[in-house]
Amino acid sequence: MRPAFAPISRFGPVLTALVLVGGCAGSGSRSEPPPPPVTEMVPVVDAAPDRTAAPGADAPPPADAPAPRSPDAPGDGWAEATLAQMSLRQKVGQMIMPFVLGDYAPEGSPGHDRIVRMLEEQEIGGLIVSVGSPTDVALKLNDFQRHSRLPLLVGADMESGAGFRLRGAVHLPGNVPLGGATEFPPPMAVGATGSAELAYEMGRITALEARAVGVHVPFAPVLDVNSNPDNPIINTRSFGEQPREVARLGAAFIRGVQEHGAIATAKHFPGHGDTETDSHLALPVIRSPREHLDSVELVPFRAAVESGVGAIMTAHIAVPSLSGEEETPSTLAEGVLTDLLRRDLGFEGLLFTDAMDMDAIDARFPRGEASVRAVIAGADVVLMPPSVPEAADALVDAVRQGRISEARIDRSALAILRVKERMGLHRQRTVDLDRVGRVVGVPSHEAVADDVAKRSVTLLRNRGDLLPLLGTRSARVLSVSLRRDSDLMAGRTFDGVLRNRYPRLVTATLTRDTRPEIYRELALDAQRSDLVVVSLYVNWSQAASDEPLPEGITDFIAELERSGTPHVVVSFGNPYLLREVPSSRAYLLAWSGAETSQRAAARALFEGRLTGRMPIQLPSWFSIGDGLIAAPLAGDGR
Repeated sequence: MRPAFAPISRFGPVLTALVLVGGCAGSGSRSEPPPPPVTEMVPVVDAAPDRTAAPGADAPPPADAPAPRSPDAPGDGWAEATLAQMSLRQKVGQMIMPFVLGDYAPEGSPGHDRIVRMLEEQEIGGLIVSVGSPTDVALKLNDFQRHSRLPLLVGADMESGAGFRLRGAVHLPGNVPLGGATEFPPPMAVGATGSAELAYEMGRITALEARAVGVHVPFAPVLDVNSNPDNPIINTRSFGEQPREVARLGAAFIRGVQEHGAIATAKHFPGHGDTETDSHLALPVIRSPREHLDSVELVPFRAAVESGVGAIMTAHIAVPSLSGEEETPSTLAEGVLTDLLRRDLGFEGLLFTDAMDMDAIDARFPRGEASVRAVIAGADVVLMPPSVPEAADALVDAVRQGRISEARIDRSALAILRVKERMGLHRQRTVDLDRVGRVVGVPSHEAVADDVAKRSVTLLRNRGDLLPLLGTRSARVLSVSLRRDSDLMAGRTFDGVLRNRYPRLVTATLTRDTRPEIYRELALDAQRSDLVVVSLYVNWSQAASDEPLPEGITDFIAELERSGTPHVVVSFGNPYLLREVPSSRAYLLAWSGAETSQRAAARALFEGRLTGRMPIQLPSWFSIGDGLIAAPLAGDGR
């Protein structure tokens, strides 16, 4: 799904602004305690809401609520009774989940009233919420729940924790981060730790924080096996390249989510890892034979189904060996969703489409027709259709024309209603706003994210035993950061840690548009420095370009080596960038530009033992399981 970005202007009459920045194997040698035993999916809240109580009184249960009930346990009949009273149009509405921004939107504002109209006129069954602060999202979702005749099922992309969407607010012009939910390093960092325990903890914390703000379905984990280094859309969103490791860590994450009150969503079925095309922009085609898919792409999804995953999200990719067609996305292919996933793999949970406004779908099919074909293929929920009325009208017309039976609509609508019932949403649908600050982004959760970041940092090259650094306070150190124009936080935490060690630290920020003369000035500055640290804040989406790094930065790093200037290159994102800077003297993988990853990477420069190991290959360079332990001390005074 498309990330949401707010445009930023450095200059202008506005004195303050709020920027919401947001974004769809290890060595196996470490021993660790196993995660808690598997229980079933989601808890049921037994207390009926008191509509006359004070605001927030109808809050969800605390973290120590009774054990979750099995998804197969009988409910109290609310779902069946509700379905029996619904019109065809209302049942179709339950199957549609549009996008809503998580910003503050008071009553009467266009953003607020647009969703209220959908709730009242289209009677949609749920929402997918994007970037915002935890309190704004909780407040907004409470308001929309009260406007809806039936309780809403709410999803959100939370691939690296609730902070994936509910973190990143920056107050300008002071450039002050305002905090938010816990943001973990991406799944590939968890893969670098090789720890199922940490994967479970990431799922647990994601679920607790999601439910605290009113999100019931975190759209995670990503179970794509990132087997293609040139993949422009998955990359660090995957746990790694080994199917069994992705399955093992993914299953642990799923248990963590579902044992703590939320519904995990395995994505993107049948596997988006072996592609060089971004499905946001075009239709990827994976030509692997069925035998290969069984041994690679389908391994994690089969494990997820066996683990009782509550939901799966489709991939907008064509897989001819499964569908028999090169032009049909899996989202619209009955052979993939019904025959393979439902019949062969035995999946019985909710089946979400990926965002229907992505060009792999929206640029190729009429909008209403795409929704109809997704439901015929087997989808329960049509996610983010470009036009909700068009999608609903098309589905109703398809029933009246005999293309879809009303019994087929009933099956999906009833499945959605039963999930709401089992989660207790028919009894209480809003959250306690006072509880958000006691659960979301609390220090104990941030400490787990810090542990993931620390254990994931991976050292791949250390020529001349440059690392670990001594941190000599008199050393002159130059820190150069390459970032997107909109990435205001790139380098902030990393340089802050370095400055504590090196009071004479000099910093510079580069973008793709940096002029050649700036690089020439930096080269002169580097010659006067005892050490140069180059940080590359290049994420997976930027890897889609033909040139992942601008020529200026690759030439700058090559010149550092030619001139003999001691230097370290740190990748805060795309781990495959070593192919672009092969002359780097020391090369460190931090996996993301999250605050916790920046802090861990900076500290790793001074530590002698790093435990991260490669969950992927760098062809012709490094293999799965590679990772260096730096020498005890560097003796050159840096």
